Amino acid sequence: MTIRAPHALSGLVALAAMLAATVLPAAGEDGSIVSSSAGDLRLETIAGGLAHPWGLTFLTDGQMLVTERPGRIRLVSAKGEVSAPLSGVPQVWAVGQGGLLDIAADRDFARNGTIYFCYAEPVAGGGRTAVARARLIDAPQPHLDATTVIFRQDGPLSSANHHGCRIAQAPDRNLFIALGEHFTHRDEAQNLGNHLGKIVRIAPDGAVPKDNPFAGRAGARGEIWSYGHRNPQSLAINPASGQLWEIEHGPRGGDEVNIIAPGRNYGWPVIGYGIDYNGAKIHASTHKEGMEQPIKYWVPSIAPSGMAFLRQDRFRGWRGSLFTGALAGRMLVRLSLDGDKVSGEERLLQSLNERIRDVREGPDGALWLLTDNAPGRILRLSPAGR
Repeated sequence: MTIRAPHALSGLVALAAMLAATVLPAAGEDGSIVSSSAGDLRLETIAGGLAHPWGLTFLTDGQMLVTERPGRIRLVSAKGEVSAPLSGVPQVWAVGQGGLLDIAADRDFARNGTIYFCYAEPVAGGGRTAVARARLIDAPQPHLDATTVIFRQDGPLSSANHHGCRIAQAPDRNLFIALGEHFTHRDEAQNLGNHLGKIVRIAPDGAVPKDNPFAGRAGARGEIWSYGHRNPQSLAINPASGQLWEIEHGPRGGDEVNIIAPGRNYGWPVIGYGIDYNGAKIHASTHKEGMEQPIKYWVPSIAPSGMAFLRQDRFRGWRGSLFTGALAGRMLVRLSLDGDKVSGEERLLQSLNERIRDVREGPDGALWLLTDNAPGRILRLSPAGR
């Protein structure tokens, strides 16, 4: 077997084309023009026919891996050629909101071929979020090798809701994982004895870093980095500050943008800005000593999912902006930032009327989006004429 490496990429692209499993619109075939504060933008369908695509990560040569919630990972070329499902994926609990979720290439992927992905794992009586590590191999055809589960969420099982889950790798190679509280167990988000409603930090092999805030503390899980979260589906490191940022779903109102600090309590369900789906009151108040405030919240909810900081200059005046998809809101949201504060909001692609599940900045400086439909699409948003 050959671990993927830069010299093997051309063969992989060709093989992905041969294995193409879906008839797809050509890149730029729709090419609609949308207006924005950065001028006219071109929206292109790169690939279609995907079943509820959830997470996307770029590899090398513009290639990417995309997860489909029913339990498939596909290799996609820069031209939109989609491979057959990769073998080596463990059994996935694709029930309700569960399934195959986020995916991330290791920072040293070009050297080690390592990827990480999270998924709902079936357990008798329900499911839980798990994280696996694997190597992407290119021969005799693309597949996953040495798949190993490195983390399993501890606590009451999910009945198919609020799994999270996003992955962000820090420069020190440790992994941050955002985990939901399984909806019916919301009070567990305040319980340090399990992983529900937490952001955890683990080493690439799943070990607990010794400098985690609760490492070695009796009654607390050492993996925990922060707690008091509801259902976070957005996680990224701000390149301007190096801080970890998170966006999580509220109930009816109260979606939050948070800057995450180790050991801090982000309040769910004790404080917040939403109400229950039946209109009942959830929170004691919006503030409480010892609990963190979001830097922004939405009422009504937009149902945010996926996030990316724009690092490059391709879009006029947008460098440093934060983007998130919106499921209920069916749009792409751009937040302009002034340091650690949100200074403005721009709503984009509303006429598209599709659930945006993930957003990433591509190596080309464009924005790449996943639409959460069956069939779902990979979209590319870039300045028109550039």
